[in-house]
Amino acid sequence: MFSWVSKDARRKKEPELFQTVAEGLRQLYAQKLLPLEEHYRFHEFHSPALEDADFDNKPMVLLVGQYSTGKTTFIRHLIEQDFPGMRIGPEPTTDSFIAVMHGPTEGVVPGNALVVDPRRPFRKLNAFGNAFLNRFMCAQLPNPVLDSISIIDTPGILSGEKQRISRGYDFAAVLEWFAERVDRIILLFDAHKLDISDEFSEVIKALKNHEDKIRVVLNKADQIETQQLMRVYGALMWSLGKIINTPEVVRVYIGSFWSHPLLIPDNRKLFEAEEQDLFKDIQSLPRNAALRKLNDLIKRARLAKVHAYIISSLKKEMPNVFGKESKKKELVNNLGEIYQKIEREHQISPGDFPSLRKMQELLQTQDFSKFQALKPKLLDTVDDMLANDIARLMVMVRQEEAQMPSQAVKGGAFDGTMNGPFGHGYGEGAGEGIDDVEWVVGKDKPTYDEIFYTLSPVNGKITGANAKKEMVKSKLPNTVLGKIWKLADVDKDGLLDDEEFALANHLIKVKLEGHELPADLPPHLIPPSKRRHE
Repeated sequence: MFSWVSKDARRKKEPELFQTVAEGLRQLYAQKLLPLEEHYRFHEFHSPALEDADFDNKPMVLLVGQYSTGKTTFIRHLIEQDFPGMRIGPEPTTDSFIAVMHGPTEGVVPGNALVVDPRRPFRKLNAFGNAFLNRFMCAQLPNPVLDSISIIDTPGILSGEKQRISRGYDFAAVLEWFAERVDRIILLFDAHKLDISDEFSEVIKALKNHEDKIRVVLNKADQIETQQLMRVYGALMWSLGKIINTPEVVRVYIGSFWSHPLLIPDNRKLFEAEEQDLFKDIQSLPRNAALRKLNDLIKRARLAKVHAYIISSLKKEMPNVFGKESKKKELVNNLGEIYQKIEREHQISPGDFPSLRKMQELLQTQDFSKFQALKPKLLDTVDDMLANDIARLMVMVRQEEAQMPSQAVKGGAFDGTMNGPFGHGYGEGAGEGIDDVEWVVGKDKPTYDEIFYTLSPVNGKITGANAKKEMVKSKLPNTVLGKIWKLADVDKDGLLDDEEFALANHLIKVKLEGHELPADLPPHLIPPSKRRHE
């Protein structure tokens, strides 16, 4: 058994989640998965070998979108600070990949220096050459948001074949490399420019197999009226449905992600709610980072197994002496049949196989005589890792999550609505009247009193049966009415006096207006006569 599982002493030395789980993942990869990848030349076909920095790095967020959709402004909005190398404008301004990361001082690290730094998870980007490295940099600065996450800004995606060729590197391949390693991919769209160019379509297709990481932001939504916004949203969902071939609907966040006043404030509440949902999603990344790395390692292992079966099958079909080239062409052309054969023989899901077209292209340049035959021991080792070691590591992740304080992204825009009157939903729903001196239910109490005295109160109180007759008129489900009863019966005597009945009706109104009920009754909603008993 591995030392990271069996030795309690080591756990005590490394109590933090990321260190311990990273150590476990690193050892599993180096000892069990990497030998299989190297034996069947996995790195030449799919993804470079993982390094220590890939297991230790902070969660990363990748921003992708056409030019002038607000990617750089979105980062500026999150960290509430300019970062080195930042350029914003309506034209295609960001022409580089910029990794915005935490550092003790502000500064820029150029791409060629970045890919030789063993502490950074970018060393394997060296394979994309100088054309890419000249357009890659790290902007580092001391910022509380960047203590927890790193953000990757990308060049604006253009339209037309000419622009794609002129980049000098494979843009989609670079994004695919990042997609494998980041925790969240945010696709930004401008409410005024919904056209999805050929290059953008190609990029989204390159993100296949990472749909679970993708979130979509419809930015600059404050610049159009509500009716137009509905049409734009529908058009966006239709366009994405044709490119992202999944039965699930991708999550789209609507808003205006910058610090300027809203041009058309009609949908302010919608924008606030959407922003909070997106912020919660980003804030959850540090806590779920270990699970994401675990999940990505499992996906990688499954792909490596399938790749081994493909390569060994091709090796088995090759002649020893004559006719190698003609047989190679035949095998590449019939790769789809080989896929089906492997699928049947080894009970592998079709979704685990790499892209047929891409695999055929890569095989054209390979020397099949150098391929290795099937080595069951290597595959058994990976199967053992998936069946046993990963399960143990999963338990360790859960245990350490329970022991550690809740981790969330802090600082910047994330702190702007945490507390005070500008917090999301402050003074609305059950929070209405939170700062009022008078009891907020009091203004409607005369109306509720008229109903109360028709329900045959005895000694100033009505029974649950009589209260139910009135409360069910709201048509709310019994589960909701039961919760309202529990909140309104402040003294827990199974009866409601006039104040408690008024409170019950107030909570029914809150629910009917679309707000959530509180788990516990807030102090400002406690009836005045009951407060002296608190």
